[in-house]
Amino acid sequence: MTLDEAEKAGRIRAEEALALFDSLPTVDLAFMRGTWKGSELQTGHPMDGMLGATGWYGKQFVDAESVHPLLFFTEDRAAVFPVDPRKWPSPTVRGPVGPHRADVETGKFKARLRMTEYRGQLSATMIYDDWPTNDVFRKVDANTVLGVMDARGMPAPYFFVLRRDADAPPGGPVPG
Repeated sequence: MTLDEAEKAGRIRAEEALALFDSLPTVDLAFMRGTWKGSELQTGHPMDGMLGATGWYGKQFVDAESVHPLLFFTEDRAAVFPVDPRKWPSPTVRGPVGPHRADVETGKFKARLRMTEYRGQLSATMIYDDWPTNDVFRKVDANTVLGVMDARGMPAPYFFVLRRDADAPPGGPVPG
């Protein structure tokens, strides 16, 4: 199954998503530079739907040391802002994150990029500063990656798609 087929179907089994991930080429750190718009790949994971329901925009990779792992739309969806992963998700922040901007926004980078081995392949990986969590990327095409979130204690990986966004909304933390 291709990524296009999985997205059109609206859902893919986790085993099929892993097979798709394993079939894709790896990416290096330089490939990840830029601002990326995210979407979820539904696999039946407990996190399915959470990011979409909260106004998640995507991620931004300035360089290997400077990564905004969580970008969210403002309340009016006219711009994006970086969120501190230590402040979201949170039991006090429910629904769209935009209205809680003052409580969750950060001006600091909260992740970095490294090459790591995952499922037998060396590929670009986003490592959160404050969580035991890695997002590993594989190349779908020149402007699309399939990501797998692998976290300590998570029984199965969580899948998402990033598409390079040369026209990111204004107000983003750093131009792409």
